[in-house]
Amino acid sequence: MRPFQPVRGTQDLLPDVARRHRRVVEKARAAAELYGFVEMATPIFEFTEVFARPIGEHTDIVVKEMYKFTDRSGEELTLRPENTAGVVRSVISNGLAQHVPLKFFYSGPMFRYERPQKGRFRQFHQIGVELIGVAQPQADIEVIALGNRILEALGIGERVELELNTLGDPESRISYRRALVTYFSARASELSEDSRRRLERNPMRIFDTKEKADQRVTRDAPPFADYLSSESREFFYQVRTGLDRLGIGYRLNPRLVRGLDYYTHTAFEFVSNDLGAQGTVMGGGRYDGLVELMGGPALPGVGWAAGIERLTMLITTPPPPSLIALVPIGEA
Repeated sequence: MRPFQPVRGTQDLLPDVARRHRRVVEKARAAAELYGFVEMATPIFEFTEVFARPIGEHTDIVVKEMYKFTDRSGEELTLRPENTAGVVRSVISNGLAQHVPLKFFYSGPMFRYERPQKGRFRQFHQIGVELIGVAQPQADIEVIALGNRILEALGIGERVELELNTLGDPESRISYRRALVTYFSARASELSEDSRRRLERNPMRIFDTKEKADQRVTRDAPPFADYLSSESREFFYQVRTGLDRLGIGYRLNPRLVRGLDYYTHTAFEFVSNDLGAQGTVMGGGRYDGLVELMGGPALPGVGWAAGIERLTMLITTPPPPSLIALVPIGEA
């Protein structure tokens, strides 16, 4: 035990680092305000169910990574591993669903128990936005455009690339899930133990694997595009057309997925080649089923989150504030 050392996976934000963190948040906040997003904050811990229900009882985040504890009154609580679920809980519990569209910006610490790596900590910090109540693709275009503007404001727009995919509507996902189960079941002996578990629960999450053997199997998996409904194709076309009109470049990545069932349609990530394996600096998507899953009305939503630590690794350190000293030359 080393009581006078920081806990593994945490860090002190000393002045140079704190200035870079502040620069990211301030640039993001200013851009979000231009797009009509208002700042809000949720508690850093919630009832465990707030995260366990939408993320999934059997996912790695819930089973292995969440900081859970029981307080003195016997309540099961969890430090937030991400903030979308907390924002949705706030919308429901504060009766905000009747005031849509809702456009929120947030920043703050998140917590996950995972192996610390470059740019990844057990206490880490995020900025993020959520746009709730707009079903049309214009909402997807708007949040992506805002993310792009923030990255450009930080001076790193040329160092990142937008990757884009569609997850279709629920009907498309059901059809695709059947195709994946058939394909991966035939090659189950080639999959890792984790991927075999994912095959039983949510086969789309196999595409998230980091195992080389699993990645070889996924290369020949059937493409999602073959199972998209006409409505899903049109929605994705509108998103791409909107980005084209704004001059925002992107690369289609058919292997970019969000494994949770409430995600639909657009999935996207801004990725940098300058951070090694941890290249994603901002990621998000549309989550039309989440509010209803958490007990609220059937409201659509789309948003993203970005890791402040990863962004600070790409930006230049702002200079310290200039100091002016008044030097007395006598008692008077």
